[in-house]
Amino acid sequence: MRSGHFGRLNGWAAVAGALLAVAGCAQGTGVAGVSASAPATVRPSAVPEVTGTIPPLESQSRPQAEAPVKVPPPKLSKYEYVFPVKDCKTTYQRRLLMLPKTTVWAAQGCAFVAPIGGVVDEVNAKNRWRPSTDKGADREGRFVTIIGDDGVRYLGGHLDSVAEGLAPGVKVKAGQVLGRVGKSGNARDTGANLYFAISWKTGPAYWWVRRGMVEPWDYLDAWATGNKTYSPRDATFDLRKRLGETPPCRVQCKDRAAPQPTNDDKKPKEDEEPPVIIGDPTTTPATRL
Repeated sequence: MRSGHFGRLNGWAAVAGALLAVAGCAQGTGVAGVSASAPATVRPSAVPEVTGTIPPLESQSRPQAEAPVKVPPPKLSKYEYVFPVKDCKTTYQRRLLMLPKTTVWAAQGCAFVAPIGGVVDEVNAKNRWRPSTDKGADREGRFVTIIGDDGVRYLGGHLDSVAEGLAPGVKVKAGQVLGRVGKSGNARDTGANLYFAISWKTGPAYWWVRRGMVEPWDYLDAWATGNKTYSPRDATFDLRKRLGETPPCRVQCKDRAAPQPTNDDKKPKEDEEPPVIIGDPTTTPATRL
């Protein structure tokens, strides 16, 4: 009996020892071989110290800016122009009033110069305008026209004087003095100015073409501000193609009725002299200026 009892006790002791051994292993390795111990705490690395010196904002020097590069204006034509009044302060109209021309206001005696090289077309060195008749052909007083190398006609009127040596057919250079600003013609009661007009060549009988067909202020703006190649050639010849070389007069065309002669009319008039024929009478109508 006792030997059987002790045998059972020894069996239970063996089982208990086995369970304790298994429990010890489980505490060391955890489930499925994963450690049951808490992971080691990772401390963040220290922030590196700044060793450089940052200068104050106001002490920082700015880099020097480079000089601007001057870009020339685009070349718009093969022709070059100059502003028609030289070495004088000027102002001028930039809108259409009655006619497509402009009045360049400048001091009396300022130089009217050729805006482009070309050939003199017409010259009127005498002031024949009279308020009693207000002849259209005489309204610009003393004037000079040239046909530029671009084929365009340019008129400078209301001149105080015309440069010596000018005559139809004489060649001129851009910037050459053609006359002096004044107030001849129907500008006698205004300040001194230059009547400046752009058109195309016609006979002198078609004075209304000569006095201006193309608005000039955009070209004056360009020539005055450095774009010397802005040309009125295309606009001028496009307009001539539409209107014809000698379109009829439509604005300020009629003269006044001639008054009855008086004793005063027998006295010599200012600048009165025999009629002067300008242009080529063999190809274009001639007229008295």
